[in-house]
Amino acid sequence: MRAMIMDALAAPLEVRDVEAPTAPDGGIVVEVHATGLCKSDWHAWVGHDDVSLPHVPGHELAGVIVEVGAGVQRWSVGDRVTVPFVMGCGACEWCLAGDAQVCPDQQQPGFTQWGSFAERVVLRAADTNVVRIPDGVSYEAAAALGCRFATAYRALTGRARVQAGEWVTVVGAGGVGLSAVMIGVALGARVIVVDRTPAALEAAARLGAEHTLLADGSDIAAVVHEITGGGSHVAVDAVGSAQTSRDAVLSLRRRGRHVQIGLLPTADGMTSMPMARVIAWELDLLGSHGMAAVDYPEMLSLIESGALRPHDLIQRVIGLSEAATLLPGMDTASPAGMTMIDPRRD
Repeated sequence: MRAMIMDALAAPLEVRDVEAPTAPDGGIVVEVHATGLCKSDWHAWVGHDDVSLPHVPGHELAGVIVEVGAGVQRWSVGDRVTVPFVMGCGACEWCLAGDAQVCPDQQQPGFTQWGSFAERVVLRAADTNVVRIPDGVSYEAAAALGCRFATAYRALTGRARVQAGEWVTVVGAGGVGLSAVMIGVALGARVIVVDRTPAALEAAARLGAEHTLLADGSDIAAVVHEITGGGSHVAVDAVGSAQTSRDAVLSLRRRGRHVQIGLLPTADGMTSMPMARVIAWELDLLGSHGMAAVDYPEMLSLIESGALRPHDLIQRVIGLSEAATLLPGMDTASPAGMTMIDPRRD
C-alpha cells in the first residue's frame, strides 16, 4: 500500500509503497477513504509525542472494512466505519464504564501505532472502538469526527455542560475551534471567537459566532468582559499555547469553566496557568481528550438531522503527496476549517 512515511523527526516526509497490514485478533483493517490533516499530527512529526520510527501519521479517519480478525463480533467486510482517535483496550475499568478516551492501555492511530495517512490502517479492539457511519454521512464528515469535532462536542456537552444562553469564548478558529463554534451555536450559546486571521474569523461568523475578535496583541480578556458584562461562562482554548490558554482563562466570569483542548507541550511537561485568578474566582479547569465510541450515537443523530453539519467545516480534499508537504508547516498555518486527505488520490 501507499503511505506517508516519517523516517526521522522533523524531517521531510516521503510517500512510498510499504507492506499492507493484516488484521490482528479482535481487530480489523480499514481501507481509508478520508483522513484529516490535524495539528496533532504535526506534534508527532516534530517529536512532542514518543513515536517509533519509521512511522505513519494520521489519526482522524473513515473508510471501509476490508479484513476482520478472529474474535470480532460486530463487524463485517464492507461496513462503513470510523473510530475515535483514542482506542480503548475494552477490558479495563475505564473502558467498561464508557470512558475509553482515558484508557491507560489505549492505542492511538498515528501515535502509538501506524496511522491513517495510508491506503489501509489497523484498528484494534474493534468491538469496543469502531463506530458505524450512517448512510447519510460522508466519509469526509465521519473522518472529521474522529478528533476535532468529537473532541469539541464532548468538551462543550460532557465537560463544560454548556447551557442555552451562556457566553462561550472560543480561542482559535481552526478545525476544532470552528467545530466548537458550530456546536455552541447549536446548543443555544452566545459564542465569541478569537483568532489571529480575518479569514478564520469570517468563517466563525458564518457559523453563527455573535462576536469575533482579532488577536492582535490587545487585551482580549478585557474585551470579552466588556462584551459579556463580566466574562464568559465557558472558555475553550482550541490552539494550545501559553498565550491562548491565558486569554481563555482570564476571559471567564467568576465560577466560570475553562476547557483545554489544544495541546500544550513544554520541555518539562508543565504549563503555567493564572492560578491566582482560578483560586480567587473559583474557576474550573477541565481537560478534554476526545470522545469514546459509546458516546457517538447522540452526536451522529444530530448530524443526520442536519442540526450539526461537520462537512461544512471541510475546506478541501487533497492527496498524500500534497499532505506530505503541508504537514511540516501546521504550526504556522492558519486554516479556516479542515483539510481532508484521500489516500487513494495521486
